[in-house]
Amino acid sequence: MGLERADDAGVYKLTDDLAIVQTVDFFTPIVDDPYTFGQIAVANALSDVYAMGGKPLTAMNIVCFPSKTMDISVLTEILRGGLDKMREAGVVLVGGHSVDDPELKYGLSVTGTVHPNRVLTKGGARPGDQLILTKPIGTGIINTAVKGRMAGEPAIETVVQSMTALNKASSEVILQVGVNACTDITGFGLLGHACEMIEDSGVGFKIRSVSVPLFPETLELARMGLIPGGTYRNKEFRSKMVEATGIGDVMLDILFDAQTSGGLLISVGPDKAGLLLAQIKEGGATDAAIIGEVVSHPMQRIVVE
Repeated sequence: MGLERADDAGVYKLTDDLAIVQTVDFFTPIVDDPYTFGQIAVANALSDVYAMGGKPLTAMNIVCFPSKTMDISVLTEILRGGLDKMREAGVVLVGGHSVDDPELKYGLSVTGTVHPNRVLTKGGARPGDQLILTKPIGTGIINTAVKGRMAGEPAIETVVQSMTALNKASSEVILQVGVNACTDITGFGLLGHACEMIEDSGVGFKIRSVSVPLFPETLELARMGLIPGGTYRNKEFRSKMVEATGIGDVMLDILFDAQTSGGLLISVGPDKAGLLLAQIKEGGATDAAIIGEVVSHPMQRIVVE
């Protein structure tokens, strides 16, 4: 399972009951504190393995660092934050690679395991399934506001707490209950990743915008025009697959907002949805919500109400 479909990670079958899951992710800082940045980068990289139903086991650091213009103590704190988050996830750091680069970047290459028959993919959603989102959205908008010193402390604290939170507990619940499809919400935004789930499929999604959990201040900041460039690119790329009825441009921008270390978007049978949601909330994802359903018509389109 690799490049033939845009899934969250690659999967290679070793035996009848064992496969490895591999992914890589790194990016530039989105917060000022180096330790926190390290934690966010690691949580984000591990998320792709969780979205595939896997258990991350080992990781290698990827570091780009401007050694001539930045004190090495900054890198020390980034790596310390990352290592602490790996320990929380039960992941072993086995190595890494660094290069001198004018722009700071950090992330991980991750290897995990999964049973070949229990791999979760973006495909597989069935008509009647309920759609569950495990974390609020709006990180791109709030992080943009932070750069302009326009976001309030409560919103900043809530977003940082969410971005550093692992999707581990939610993934474990998903495997216990059983679901039909799953992906994590990152750079393409909620609607962008939802489009990936219905692409080349026989189903569509209906999403209730009022049910989508948002971070504090997201709506107000979006109305002020604090929209990151990646959100507009997401909207331009996928807008032909989306029918927005009765919602304004601001809400549509939020639903396309480019996320960092976001939650999981899950397609689950209606008979299991209530149990799954309750257990995900018990696992710590208290903002998780049912945001819509899978429909047979219109196919390969998302109707947002």
